[in-house]
Amino acid sequence: MRIPVSRKVRCAAAVLAAALSMTSLAACGGSSGSGDSKTLQMWTFKQSHVAALRTAAKEFKKQTGISVSIEAYTPDDAYTTKVQSAAKTHDLPDVLETHSDGEDLSLGAAGIAADLKGQVPASWTDRFQKAVRTSGTVNDEFFRESVPKDSKLHGVQKGQRFSVPFTTGTFGIVYANKAVLAAAGITKPPATWEEFLADVKKTKAKDASKGGVSLGLKVKATGLTWVLQPLAFAQLGKEKYEALFGEDPARNFASPDGTKVLGMYDQLTPYWMPGTQTLTIDEADQAFAQGKSAFDVGGTFTLAFLQQNGMKADDVMAFGLPAPKDGAIAHRGLGPLALTGLTLTSTSTQPDNARKWMEFLSGQKVAAQFAKESIDLPATELGTEGVKVLGPTLGSLIDSFQGAPGETYNPSLNDFRPAGYEQDPVGEVLADLTPLKKSTPAKTGQDMRKVIDSYWAASK
Repeated sequence: MRIPVSRKVRCAAAVLAAALSMTSLAACGGSSGSGDSKTLQMWTFKQSHVAALRTAAKEFKKQTGISVSIEAYTPDDAYTTKVQSAAKTHDLPDVLETHSDGEDLSLGAAGIAADLKGQVPASWTDRFQKAVRTSGTVNDEFFRESVPKDSKLHGVQKGQRFSVPFTTGTFGIVYANKAVLAAAGITKPPATWEEFLADVKKTKAKDASKGGVSLGLKVKATGLTWVLQPLAFAQLGKEKYEALFGEDPARNFASPDGTKVLGMYDQLTPYWMPGTQTLTIDEADQAFAQGKSAFDVGGTFTLAFLQQNGMKADDVMAFGLPAPKDGAIAHRGLGPLALTGLTLTSTSTQPDNARKWMEFLSGQKVAAQFAKESIDLPATELGTEGVKVLGPTLGSLIDSFQGAPGETYNPSLNDFRPAGYEQDPVGEVLADLTPLKKSTPAKTGQDMRKVIDSYWAASK
């Protein structure tokens, strides 16, 4: 199961919100499809979550007598269509799994999601990882985004809450085929960027057809957000990294710092899997699962998708993209962000029971079991004992979150970029450097600066 970059999620949410707004659902009321007072309905767009949710539902029924019916509709577009259709006929389920901080807020703006403000006490939110506890809430940034009348969030109020976090994850996770590594004499994860490059070179030299790195570079922003940004953060440190996106030509991508990190990213050029620039995220992951590359760059969510495509967790070595040996941050963490949340629909006839179910899923034991069965990371803080339950590969994904304050790359922070910034146009310029080899690091830095400057100019 892929998790695309946030822009696609937001686009899907915008389409959904636009369609739903025409139904005037906020004023319609209606009923959920659950039918009786002891059965809830929940929909998800992640097939890999279904079995784990049904296991949790069995335990929930034992404890409460309340049944939960779980249904999945995939892929994302089909899920959006299903929700649209159900909204129009007032046949929504009680609980929806939604994309966090995008789709959930759009559903709130459309009147589909119930406002949970004041209904999620600290005893509930304190169970979640600190970085995601407020996910689903309309903060200052989302409220500003909602002001234009054509915004998909238009109508929401500051402080409203339209989901609680369910799963978390991060980008910049590298998966390596253990068998291919062993053939090349590699037995442990690389400790530095330089060791990573050396390992990739070894696998390529051992078997040119199976060595190298795959990444879904058809989605233009993946190279930028999944590799270059965490690499640049570790090399330069937080302040200088953020300055790359600023207006000062002495510090932005046109500067010597920008040229340096672009040159380091360009070191991957000889090792890309042939044709990787034409692959979607799913296709790149499938290529890795089929043995066409030795390494695959993705996110924590990629592991479940690899398993669906024939690889077991024990077949792969997983690690966060390593930091450069002489960089400013030698042990950079990859901060988690909320990926999916649980949304209570405004038409549920059993809101109290639905909230019980949502809170039940946040329990530490329930969340650990869910993670083990779905091969996905929950928003709940599992603690040391919980991590042991997950096994070495899933546990290594959680380890990638670990970093000292100020030394953890937070992929959700955007306040240092100009308003209206879009990552795809910048990523498209980056693709000319690598893998397309149409540009140099210095020229790419100048071109990236021009794109970013256009957003600064438009924001004034």
